[in-house]
Amino acid sequence: MAHISFEESIKILNNNLPQCKSSERVFLENALNRVLAVNIKAKYDNPYMPTASMDGYAIRYEDIDSEIKIIGKNPAGSFEYDKIDKGEAVKTFTGSFMPQNSDTLVPIENVEVNGERLIIKEKVEKGFSVRPVGEDFKKGEVLLKKGTLIRAGEIGVLASLGIPVVSVVKKPVISVLATGEEVVDLDEKYKMGQIRSSNNYTLTALGRSLGYETHNLGIAGDNKEAIKSKIISVLQNSDIVVTTGGVSVGDFDFVKEITGEFDVLFHGVNIKPGQWIMVARAGEKYIVSLPGFPYSSFVTFLLYVVPIADAFENKKSLKTLEAKLRDSFVKKFKKTQFVAVNLSFENGEYIVDTRGKKQGSSGILTNLIGNETLMMLDEGLYTLNAGEKVKIIIY
Repeated sequence: MAHISFEESIKILNNNLPQCKSSERVFLENALNRVLAVNIKAKYDNPYMPTASMDGYAIRYEDIDSEIKIIGKNPAGSFEYDKIDKGEAVKTFTGSFMPQNSDTLVPIENVEVNGERLIIKEKVEKGFSVRPVGEDFKKGEVLLKKGTLIRAGEIGVLASLGIPVVSVVKKPVISVLATGEEVVDLDEKYKMGQIRSSNNYTLTALGRSLGYETHNLGIAGDNKEAIKSKIISVLQNSDIVVTTGGVSVGDFDFVKEITGEFDVLFHGVNIKPGQWIMVARAGEKYIVSLPGFPYSSFVTFLLYVVPIADAFENKKSLKTLEAKLRDSFVKKFKKTQFVAVNLSFENGEYIVDTRGKKQGSSGILTNLIGNETLMMLDEGLYTLNAGEKVKIIIY
């Protein structure tokens, strides 16, 4: 079977990403790291009256050289003295509204008080420390656009608008299934030739770390019909079903046959690791069948599951950047290659290296310990010298 190039596989994937995005309403305290489903407009000016930005005395600027009488004080949240006349001042605190006719706040440290008499020792300019109406935002202004990822700052803005419940895009549901007669779960006894199933745990953790609703559904079964039944069942409540193992050309690789019954986008990509990656659509849902080797499944999850999941929420979880190689690197495989690397930021640029990483098969899961970066190398056999720029993917 001829494999397509990595670039072609991504093009096909991008042309088949989900378009329909449903929404749900959640309490503000649960909205962190969710994606807004609607535009958020300001319903009023903030502040809606001129407001003191520090503690001091509200005066009319034209009185700054005159004798001024203190007529009272307005603590924050109180507005007893809502107006001053010529020659008057009100002691005003941070966050308090400025009395009508006042236009300047003189800080406490700039004055001397003698009974009811205010003596200004150090002048300020007109309008000093007064927040104008609408300084933060104005009524009708779109403050947060649809598609915005909600972080701490956005939570603060929503709270300041008095919004307790917000409409967000529904998260995709990802279900992870391990397959293969050779894999056994953590609490099962195993015999010679079998291995512990780690992929379903690794990928579930990876999906959750990227903010997806990801479920570990264990091992799918040990025969074609059991696997097929499990996949069809899981599709009912999942947006993306991820399987690991059973997609190459072995006699017992049933997953490729099962996934092949759906609308296959591609099967086989000229990449290392993960050449037997298989992606199919089942209506508006997806089946992504990954290779069984731990490192292969991890990398292909990033390359093919993440873009689909991101499209449901219209976000981008991975960063593609350039970095400088610390050491020379010999590329020994013709395929587009993805290498686990160490990442640091030195003298204003990203630096990567493979120091401490093991060289070998796609089964080396320990290369991912403490790792968050892959180096992407284009097709061909070549040597990269220290100091050359390379593409990296940060997850």
